[in-house]
Amino acid sequence: MMDIKIKIIDRDGATHEVDAPTDMNMNLMEVVRSYELAPEGTIGICGGMAMCASCQCYIESAHDLPEKSDDEEAMLAEAFNVKDNSRLGCQIHMTPELEGLEVQLAPEE
Repeated sequence: MMDIKIKIIDRDGATHEVDAPTDMNMNLMEVVRSYELAPEGTIGICGGMAMCASCQCYIESAHDLPEKSDDEEAMLAEAFNVKDNSRLGCQIHMTPELEGLEVQLAPEE
């Protein structure tokens, strides 16, 4: 089992350094939910299908992430508060290469 440390800034501005497992095929949205860093029912509403943008986050570190899928691009095109560094947390799977990842949760809309 290999965990990585990532930093998540919640919607209130508090920073949380958490352990994220890389051997369970978890995505960032699931990590946020498992640590209860957003009120229940406000993140991952679609269950991680890139269909709601409730898990939008801003990538604050310089990690190389996989390219956005067409579904992710389409969802972000319709979302609120989108920035150049916006991604959907459900589309970012935890891998050892993401050690030290820093993200900020987008405001709830």
